[in-house]
Parts: sequence; C-alpha cells; structure tokens
Amino acid sequence: MSTKATAIGLIAALSLMVTACSSNKSTDAPTSGKPVGEGMAASPKEVTVKIGLPGGYDITSKQIITNFQTKYPHIKLDIEETPWGDFVTKIVTRIAGNNAPDLWLQENAVVLGYGKRGVAENLEPFIKRDLKTDEYVSALTSAKLDGKIYGIPHGINPGALAFNKQIFKDNNVPLPTDDWTYNDMIEAAKKLTKDTNGDGKPDIFGFQTGNNITLGWLPWMRAYGGSSLDATLTKSNFTDPKSIQGLTAWADTINKLKISPTREAANTGKFFENGKAAMTFFQYATQVSLNKNKPDLDWDTVKIPKGMDGKRFVPMVVNQWVMYSKSKPEVKEAAWTFLKYYLSDEGQNLLSESGTSLPVKKTALAELEKSTTKPLNKKAYTKGIEEAGGTLDENPSWNEWRAAAGPILNDIMDGKRTPEDGAKEIQQKVQQVLDDNK
Repeated sequence: MSTKATAIGLIAALSLMVTACSSNKSTDAPTSGKPVGEGMAASPKEVTVKIGLPGGYDITSKQIITNFQTKYPHIKLDIEETPWGDFVTKIVTRIAGNNAPDLWLQENAVVLGYGKRGVAENLEPFIKRDLKTDEYVSALTSAKLDGKIYGIPHGINPGALAFNKQIFKDNNVPLPTDDWTYNDMIEAAKKLTKDTNGDGKPDIFGFQTGNNITLGWLPWMRAYGGSSLDATLTKSNFTDPKSIQGLTAWADTINKLKISPTREAANTGKFFENGKAAMTFFQYATQVSLNKNKPDLDWDTVKIPKGMDGKRFVPMVVNQWVMYSKSKPEVKEAAWTFLKYYLSDEGQNLLSESGTSLPVKKTALAELEKSTTKPLNKKAYTKGIEEAGGTLDENPSWNEWRAAAGPILNDIMDGKRTPEDGAKEIQQKVQQVLDDNK
C-alpha cells in the first residue's frame, strides 16, 4: 500500500473514532473543564434560585431545604427569611422594581392576583410534563384561574371541630362524631355552657365562635346553603336568604344563645387552650402551639359538622409557592426542580413532620394518619378535605372585598347590627369591589 493510501486510511479511522466518542458526550460542558470519558456524565451547570420565606422556618421546614441542597448541590438556594408581615409589604415594591425572588409563598388569593397581572409563571405545563396528578388531592391545582395554574401548594391548613374530652366527660355529654350536624353541635354546646362560680355569667362555654372567614362566618353561611360569592366568584351573595340564615346562626351563638364568649373576650381569652370552651373550629396548624403550650390538655377532633342540607363544607387555607414569571429560563427549571422535590414522598413527609400544614400527596396524608401526636384523629382533617374541602371563595380581589365586609361582619357578631341590615350593606360594598376589579 502506498504512503498516500496509508495516510488516507488513518485519517478515516481517526474520523470514525472521533465520531464514536462524540456520540457518548453530554452536550453540557463539565464545570471542571476536564474531558468527559466514555460512560461519565457531565456535571450539571450551577444555578442559583432566590427563595423568599415569609415566616421563615417557623412556616417552611428547614429540613426540606437542607435535604434538597444535599440532593441537588448544583442548585444553590439563596434563602431570604423575613417576618410574614414585612415580606407582604416589601414584595409589592420588589415586584414593581423587577426584583422579586424566583420563588416565594403567599396566600392562594394573592397568587391568583399575581397570575392575573402576569407576575406569576403558569405552572400547568410543568405539572403536565412531570407530575401524576392522581397521586395528589384536588388542592394541588387550587391556584387555577382561566385554565392556568399559578401556584404549587406549600401546604393545606383545613379546619375541624376540636373538643375538650374532659368537659364532655364531666357533664356526661356524648363526645362529638363525624355524623354530627350543626344542630347537634349547638344542642351539645347548650348543655356544656356553665356558670360555675355563681356570678350569673358563663365561665365555661360550650363553643367558641370564630370571627374570621376561615373558622367563622363563611362555614356558617355554607352550613345553611349560602355563600359569600356566587359560583362565578364575580357576584356578591350576602343577601341570599340562606346566607343571611347562616350569618344569623353564627351571631346567635353569642348574642342569643350565649354559648360562646364575645368576640372581644375571645381575642384575649384563649378559651379552648385554657379549658374554658368545650368546642371550637380549629385549624390544623394551630395544634403545634397548642401541644407546646398545653401538653396535658385532653382534646381531639372530628370533621366539621354537616350543614342543614346534609352536606359538609371543610374550610381550607392553601398557601402557594409562586414562581416569578421574569426569572431566567434556567432558573425557572431549577425552581421547578425544587417544587418537584417539595411534592415528592420525601418532601411531603417532611412537611407532615413539621406539623405546620397538611401535605397534598395522598401517600403522605395516609402516613400522617398513623401519627400519635394530638389530635389523634387526624382523619378529621385528611378525610375532611377529601370529602368536602373547599377554599374560601377566593378570587384576585379576595383581600379587597374581605376588607370591605370585615367591619360590618364584626358589628353583626357584636350584636350592633342585624344580619339582614348588615348583609345589605356588605352586598353593596363587596359588589363594588368585584366590579372595580373586572
């Protein structure tokens, strides 16, 4: 063979070798700068995700953050711990200045507003690509607006009926069950309300009535078939006769039946915590402080009672992780990697262990039901939301219309206005807010 032919053959062989080797290479260059050998993967590109944590690690499990960093060392989490109130104030300015974190959490209604304004990334394509939605409860997609999903649940904080076992036993009143109706609860509360010191005023109350949307007026309105807004969330529904019935029953617990302390007294009295109220509607997250402050209190929970039509409404607050729409594409992918971990079995079980909220993955909820911390009957929450969990008539103007209704609802609760008159004024004010935010 000639020298020329030999050279051509060598060039061809080398060309084949280069082609074969290049087919095994990753398209990403390794961070070390060293060549990647056959069978070796390139190191992932480092990326930083800024995460805003309103409430800090009291609300978000630090173990989730730590474990994620260990599993994904190439994704650096720049954590911003801030008191909740400070964060809510400052995030408005930061969004206006295009300087928001890449990922943060806030209330579901606020996140819906961010979606409407183009601040929040639509996460529906990520969910469709990477998650099996049947592995999660319906709250997974609770931040939905106009077919788009603008948040991933940080956790669910539902309500249940909490009861003091000792007060029931002392008065020979049967303990609550999941089959109770609102009427059952009211009748038991009458029997449990006592004036033990003879001053003519109750000092043990059968029930402590809530004064907010979550544990107060909205569950009572729903129990009577009413609601604050219509199904489209664009029309006020406070003057619906059924809504007024609910408001009346709610206020009557204080002003007519006197089975509950007043709003003013309840703000400082900690009646259930101090063994002075037999029952109350109780959000899941509150058990952390109750168990810490009153470890010997003998209490448990059942589902929120059934309404007058036999249907149950379990109020649930869902804070949402929101992804900033103006973050860089590679940062969004890294932020989504964090959210996928948060929604994994490991992440959701760590969330359960923190006690701050319920997970949204069904396997984690099933595991939580085995926990022996109080309340023992965690199915009051897990099965409650499975059966009848509902958000709080949330829409992008939720904070505004609640603020308009709040003072009048307080007057109704305090007995300063009749439910009928108060509802008429609320109807007008809420509808004005809704119309202004179309």
